[in-house]
Amino acid sequence: MLATGVAGGAGTFSNIKGAYGSGTALGAVAAGEGATAVLALVLLGLTMLGQAAPLVVRAGLWLLPAAASAMSAMAADGVGRTVIYAVTPMGMCVAAEGMAFLARRIVVHTDGLDAEAEHRAAAVVRSLAFHRARAANHPDARVRRYSERASWRLARKVGGGDASLGSRLLEVQRERVTTGADVALADMFAVAVTPTRDAVTAPVTPALLPTATTDPAPTAPTIPDTVGGIGGAALDGEDTQVTAPTPGIGAGGVTDGVTPVTLDEVAAVAGVPTPHPAEPLTDAQLVVVLRHLRYTADPPLSYRQAVTAFRDGKFVGGEQRIRTAWGALIAQEETA
Repeated sequence: MLATGVAGGAGTFSNIKGAYGSGTALGAVAAGEGATAVLALVLLGLTMLGQAAPLVVRAGLWLLPAAASAMSAMAADGVGRTVIYAVTPMGMCVAAEGMAFLARRIVVHTDGLDAEAEHRAAAVVRSLAFHRARAANHPDARVRRYSERASWRLARKVGGGDASLGSRLLEVQRERVTTGADVALADMFAVAVTPTRDAVTAPVTPALLPTATTDPAPTAPTIPDTVGGIGGAALDGEDTQVTAPTPGIGAGGVTDGVTPVTLDEVAAVAGVPTPHPAEPLTDAQLVVVLRHLRYTADPPLSYRQAVTAFRDGKFVGGEQRIRTAWGALIAQEETA
């Protein structure tokens, strides 16, 4: 690049010297290629410092070689010489821009900072904010309409040339694709567990049982652990479903005049506070909510259906925590 700039300056000196003498040629080279070289060093230094170059510097890199090109063209005889003389000074322009571009790319690669792109993005955002405010509040209707159109034109430029923004958007998309694949595989390879009647643990208080709405006189026999929303199925010491649904209670809700077990009762059996929508949940509460939702239908809900019911119920929990809790729930069922 340096050799190209030097060759352009030497060519300009030789071309103008033949028409105006060496003194005039030296001045033309100093005003054209020399000043361009100074601006190129300024641009290179600002780029290495991670700063955006002023507009006057960028404009000078093109205007000064163009002036030298015009002087050389005027000193030429014939069309062929005019073209050659006019093109020769542009070598310095290409050399300066090339050095600045390479330096900017080196800084972006090593530091991850593109000062020029950030400067342009900041200018676009400032202009967009100004035009949006003027479109909303300016007293003149014509000015409001102009700013409205200008804001839409600026909106197309937001994020343009921002490599950092592009990489972040790709990371977001990769995470979504990974999550979708995880959910799909979980639905495909989840093993349906058929509960048995043999594994029964210690009884609990009858108050946690579904009670028949048709029999107002409750009895006090002891029965196996049951959890609301599991269709009356018994649990082991880890709150894992191990027995078949209680006769008269469908997994999908109230059947045969029997009231289904509530989420409060599920939480009481699990020994955790009752989960409430729009409140942060612990890992144990997440398992309780998913267990309750899973067995609100017959057959039990899949992961995707349970997550949909979880969101519809306004419960709070991140996708990763929900997947972990679901894995723990399935593991408990398979162990049982």
